Amino acid sequence: MNNLVYPLKQVLEVKHRRVEEAEKVLKERQSLLKKEELKLKEVEEVRDKVLHHQQDKLKQLRDEMSQMTTSPKIQQMKVYLKVVAEKLQVEEKKVNDQKEQVKIAQKNVDEARKELDRKRLEVDKLVTHQKDWEKEMRKELEILEEREQDELGGTMFLGKMQSRKLSK
Repeated sequence: MNNLVYPLKQVLEVKHRRVEEAEKVLKERQSLLKKEELKLKEVEEVRDKVLHHQQDKLKQLRDEMSQMTTSPKIQQMKVYLKVVAEKLQVEEKKVNDQKEQVKIAQKNVDEARKELDRKRLEVDKLVTHQKDWEKEMRKELEILEEREQDELGGTMFLGKMQSRKLSK
């Protein structure tokens, strides 16, 4: 009775392997997302440093202007502030580009999660089918065994009846 072999056993094993592969892909993509988020944090820190530097130099320029410093020194500070502003723009672009990379990585994680859920659902359906199939096969085996027992019982009864008739 325990010698039932599910006909879709190999398919089920393949589906289980696919779920395991999808889990690996999801972990890899989550790892990549974390790396991209760390890069974003680093790029934002660099940008913030440049921004603070720009604000400090701007404050310094205002202080110099309020003290009536010479025009060449003020001009030199303005030129330097333009350079810092350009650097800030470059860093801001890096931040925006990295945010885009994080968005792409998050999208990849979401897709991998959906794929994993879909593959798990396939496995669940097959496992449910296997349980139903096994239950049905057991019922059929029980019916066959009952028939065999009935036939055996009937044969034994007829045999006893004939032996009683012969012995009389």
